[in-house]
Amino acid sequence: MIKKVVVFLSFLLFLTSCNHEFDSQDESKVFRYNEKDNITSLDPAFAKNEPNIWATNQLFNGLVVFDDHLNIKPCVAKKWEIYNQNKTYEFTLRDSIYFHKNISFGKDSTRRVTAYDFEYSFSRILDPKVASSGRWVLQNVKNFKAVNDSVFKIDLHQAFPPFLGLLTMQYCTVVPKEAVEYYGAEFRSNPVGTGPFCFKLWVENTKLVFRKNPLYFERDEKGNQLPYLEAVAITFFADKQTEFMQFIQGESDVLYDLHSSYKDELLSPRGELLAKYRSKLKLDKTPYLITEYIAFFMEGKTVGNHPLIRKAINVGFDRTKMLRYLRNNIGTPATGFLPKGLSGYHKNDRNLYNPKLAIQLVEQYKKETGDQHPLVTIATNSSYIDLFEFVQREIQAIGIDIQLEILPSPILRQKKANGNLPVFRVGWIADYPDSENFLSLFYSKNFAPNGPNYSHYSHPVFDDLYEQSLSLTNKDERVRLYKKMDSIIMDEVPVVPLFYDEIVRFKHSEVKGLKTNPTNLLNLKSVYKIK
Repeated sequence: MIKKVVVFLSFLLFLTSCNHEFDSQDESKVFRYNEKDNITSLDPAFAKNEPNIWATNQLFNGLVVFDDHLNIKPCVAKKWEIYNQNKTYEFTLRDSIYFHKNISFGKDSTRRVTAYDFEYSFSRILDPKVASSGRWVLQNVKNFKAVNDSVFKIDLHQAFPPFLGLLTMQYCTVVPKEAVEYYGAEFRSNPVGTGPFCFKLWVENTKLVFRKNPLYFERDEKGNQLPYLEAVAITFFADKQTEFMQFIQGESDVLYDLHSSYKDELLSPRGELLAKYRSKLKLDKTPYLITEYIAFFMEGKTVGNHPLIRKAINVGFDRTKMLRYLRNNIGTPATGFLPKGLSGYHKNDRNLYNPKLAIQLVEQYKKETGDQHPLVTIATNSSYIDLFEFVQREIQAIGIDIQLEILPSPILRQKKANGNLPVFRVGWIADYPDSENFLSLFYSKNFAPNGPNYSHYSHPVFDDLYEQSLSLTNKDERVRLYKKMDSIIMDEVPVVPLFYDEIVRFKHSEVKGLKTNPTNLLNLKSVYKIK
């Protein structure tokens, strides 16, 4: 009965909240996109994947935010101070930010955000009963509290230079206690935040609608209030061809995926938009903070984790050719583990491909071990079959037999976390844009399943450099250590980096203000459409 009341009230809110109407026929004020991977929750406590993050980013705000160049900027906090050997962060909040209008606030329908709301929101993330997937974000936080309405203070166990970057994540956005308690478990589908858009309607697996928040605090450079759009409409077509046709026919404004079934319809082999679409569509590309790689489980003795075999595979296939023929030159051949766009990335033109050296390494392995027919099985999922068939052919040419084990993605994730795969494919996307996030994959105290070190790689010098970097506030000094750690990984080869991905976004020409950024975060507050 309670659930029915909540649904009925949600319907009333759909008709009345946000107190702002628009002509649904005016398509120039509605931004439409498709989410093929579905959205499971609009509660930022569960913003664990890109679909959820994109949606909640339109609805909620945190203390700080990244701009499109990965600079940390004020958001709900107008300023901050860091002291106590970089272990204490004190944020001063704006006094002009209000929650979305909602029945949970009673007759006033909204109220101003205070530091006590952040104290509540952070406590909620850590609450075992909530079971948020973002608890790890606050694992280094010793305590936090609202000093008063306007000041929020955080103390860390130890200094951690990327901490401000962690606070930009959706997990750390502010939610009102009144709405969370009013809706209970239904807060996931009745979100109340402070963002540029507010929730209106969600028919799960069919359509999701956000509306302009007339109380939003941000303005553009000319003083105009954001957002420009009146509404955001999200569909959920799971089929990639249907999604593609909806975009081509003008039923959606953006296509943010490049699938093999239609990539040649849009792009030339060199990765350029085909001439027939240039008057109607625009192509945006930017480095994506993701490294695709092959990982070796370093515990035990297998053919796959033998150092000579690892090193032979690393130099035994042509990454440039792989991207040219299989991805229309989308992406950058890996030259190290740290991806393009991060401090510490190898900016030189180093090409890892060296087939002569690869053959020598394999021959040395055969001589030392007596194994004349080395066999390595690589586990991956169906989305990467074409890439790994290419790798398979190239590596077999240097004398290593490669077998592919195709697993469903959930099984692959489970097995790699539990150390049940000797060699496997991984794609690591930045949780926050700092090289530390990638290098943490090789810190010996982060062994999976309790951390992201899927290889169970351990190296005392690497660990020492990693721990040193956590204590440095000087960015140049940290970058120097990051480069040393990346060089150790490339010398030891616990992983074989394949390529750094690239964000590819197609949009209709009338869409303006939609920018790309290396974290692939969808930000619609400055988007508008021309007729």
